[in-house]
Amino acid sequence: MNSFKSPSQIDPKQLKSSALAYIGDAIYEVYIRSHLLEKGKVKPQQLHKLATGYVSAKAQAVIILTMLEQGELTDEEQSVVRRGRNGKMGTIPKNTDIQTYRYGTAFEALIGYHYLSDNVDRLGEVMHRSITIIEGRD
Repeated sequence: MNSFKSPSQIDPKQLKSSALAYIGDAIYEVYIRSHLLEKGKVKPQQLHKLATGYVSAKAQAVIILTMLEQGELTDEEQSVVRRGRNGKMGTIPKNTDIQTYRYGTAFEALIGYHYLSDNVDRLGEVMHRSITIIEGRD
């Protein structure tokens, strides 16, 4: 039986981009849910609808494209984003196009990379920046 491994025991550079995106999606979702609760949003239906505005492929594509265009990512982060964007895709949701989905996946891969690398400070910066972009406060 496999035991639970902390992020520091997993080398994100050895993982497929889809694995980085998989964990990044979960981490980002929890962060956004916490953010919405802190803002005083407590009705489950309201929370789900609001969260979608942050975690959809479209929103994530806007975030990563903004960060790329504004030169906010390091060379290493840009490499992770390229890996995430160019990785093998599973099924693509009906409500988005492939390019948007690829950039959304790239954003999730970046989140997963920082989480698994235990880059807590930078992860927090990227998360905070994502909210400012979505809420139009950049």
